[in-house]
Amino acid sequence: MPADFVKIYPKNPDMNRIRQVASALRDGAVVIYPTDTIYGMGCDIHNARAVERVARIKGIKPQKNDFSFICYDLSHIADYARVSNSAFKLMKRLLPGPYTVILEANNQVPKLLNSSKKTVGIRVPDNDIPRQLVHELGNPIITTTLRDEEPGTVEYSTDPELIFEKYRHDVDIVIDGGIGGYVPSTVIDATTDDFEVIRLGLGEVNWD
Repeated sequence: MPADFVKIYPKNPDMNRIRQVASALRDGAVVIYPTDTIYGMGCDIHNARAVERVARIKGIKPQKNDFSFICYDLSHIADYARVSNSAFKLMKRLLPGPYTVILEANNQVPKLLNSSKKTVGIRVPDNDIPRQLVHELGNPIITTTLRDEEPGTVEYSTDPELIFEKYRHDVDIVIDGGIGGYVPSTVIDATTDDFEVIRLGLGEVNWD
């Protein structure tokens, strides 16, 4: 059965449609959605089968994933990661925004992902669609980007109609939130207080 194609505007998103997608996530759906950078694909962190589906679509093993968590805000991050005072202050400055902050995972994360990973990436994108989805769902969603590595294929990860054509038989819902970006988030390692930029992306690095 092909995916549903759902139009949601990033500014003042239709909450009936948000609730529809959140309910599907709760039932194990895999969803593609816009962020403040590249379109992402993800699912409810508490649904192991959905996590395995996302990994299978991406062609990776769940235990060796580079998934991040999309959170609504910073209030529940301590449920999944160990956060120093300086890292929390940094995140408070940068988020919501186009950043992924790498933190030391606590014991809850391996249970969620059946993984031995010791770190977790945290995203609070500056886009109300994924944030409201998380808020309605009641917990973070696992996310991975739809970045196409082949030359000349940028439009397939930025145009929601083309994304739908490509993934319509792999996922359950594709959200059309307008044309997406093609520059990924800036990744900052905050596992120690010597913050290190792992990848320079859309987010500026100016915390000094």
